[in-house]
Amino acid sequence: MIERRDFDELLAERRGLLESPHYRTQVAAIVDALVSAFSAGRKVLWMGNGGSAADAQHLAAEFSGRFLRERRGYPSESLSVNPSAVTAISNDYGYERVFARQIEAFVQPGDVVIGITTSGKSKNILLALQEARKRGAVTIAFSGNGGGPAAELADFALIGPDGYAAIVQEVHITMGHIICDLVEQRLIAAS
Repeated sequence: MIERRDFDELLAERRGLLESPHYRTQVAAIVDALVSAFSAGRKVLWMGNGGSAADAQHLAAEFSGRFLRERRGYPSESLSVNPSAVTAISNDYGYERVFARQIEAFVQPGDVVIGITTSGKSKNILLALQEARKRGAVTIAFSGNGGGPAAELADFALIGPDGYAAIVQEVHITMGHIICDLVEQRLIAAS
């Protein structure tokens, strides 16, 4: 049973989460990869499960729509948004192949594939990152809890804190917004 905690305890648990010094270098590398891809006309595909699927959709939309500045849309999409594809692939190949199969269909060399997994161990994310590498894509993992196998399969990793999924997701979305802002600034400055 989970212990009962009050507001102050829950807030204290989150203090300092964003101050890890490794985020600066991780974010800088991811920004460079996304700027390079978008500048070359490549696409960025996102994937995740549950709350991470929602984060993938959210961050993909920040690029295809806009984040803070008026500019052209950048080709960015989440692989969990087509329920017909998700259910058909899951039914025919198993849920562990739901993203890998779509990557097989859509990814070209130079594209970027971003897998979000708070544990770093989601089988469907791992298989998708492997497929993306086979296809010549740049792979990025948003992970937590030490990074896990997802971070090992990725060219670049944003490794959030150790802890339960919600804490890791809070770091992912904050760093995701920072990435969106930095990418947008660089691309606008270059145009």
